[in-house]
Amino acid sequence: MTTPPSTDLSRPALRKLLRQRRRALTPVQQRQAARELYRQLAQHPLFRRARHIAFYLPSDGEIDPRPLLEEAQRRGKATYLPVLSRWPRTAMIFQRVGRGESWVRNRFGIAEPRPDRRLGRPTWALGLILMPLVGFDPQGGRLGMGKGFYDRNLAYLARRRQWRSPQLIGCAHECQKVERLALAAWDVPMAAVVSDGGWYGQRTGETSRAG
Repeated sequence: MTTPPSTDLSRPALRKLLRQRRRALTPVQQRQAARELYRQLAQHPLFRRARHIAFYLPSDGEIDPRPLLEEAQRRGKATYLPVLSRWPRTAMIFQRVGRGESWVRNRFGIAEPRPDRRLGRPTWALGLILMPLVGFDPQGGRLGMGKGFYDRNLAYLARRRQWRSPQLIGCAHECQKVERLALAAWDVPMAAVVSDGGWYGQRTGETSRAG
C-alpha cells in the first residue's frame, strides 16, 4: 500500500496520514512486524560488524527494534538510546544503556534512560544508528516527525558527500511507504530503510524483498 507522491500532500498532512496507518496496526501485527525487522537485520553485515549501535524505543505505533537491541546486548555490543538535552532543548545525545537501566519520561512522554552525560558517545563514534521515521519511499528517503532532533544531530553529515560511519538505517512498517518524498536540503542520506517487507536503498532505489 502506497500513498500518492508527497508533492500531492503537505508534509503535516502526510505525517498525519502515515501516523494513523501505523497506529491502526493491531498488537499482533506489531509483534509480527518486530519479528520481521529482527529477521531482516540481525544477520546483516551492517549489524554484525557494528560494535556501537544506537536504537530507539518505539512510540506512537513505530516499529519495535527492541528485539534487535536485546540481541546486540547478548552479542556484547555497546548499545545506545537517544536522550533529549535539557539545554539546549533542541539537542539530543546518544547514551549507553544496559540491562537493569533506570528509566524516566522525557517531555514528550517517551521513555529514555536517566540522563548521565558520562555515558554519552559522540555521534561520529557510533557504527550504526537505527532511526525511527514517519514515512519513506523506495529510494530510501525518510520523513521524520518534524521536530528535527535527528536532523540537527546529524547535520554535519549533510555537508559531506560520503562517510564511513555512522551508517544510518531507517526502520518502518511497510504501510508507511509512499511513492516519492520531496527531500529537503538538510535531509541526510541513509544507507537504507528497512521495513517488515524488505530493504530500500537510498542511492540505488532497489528493493530487496523478504524471502
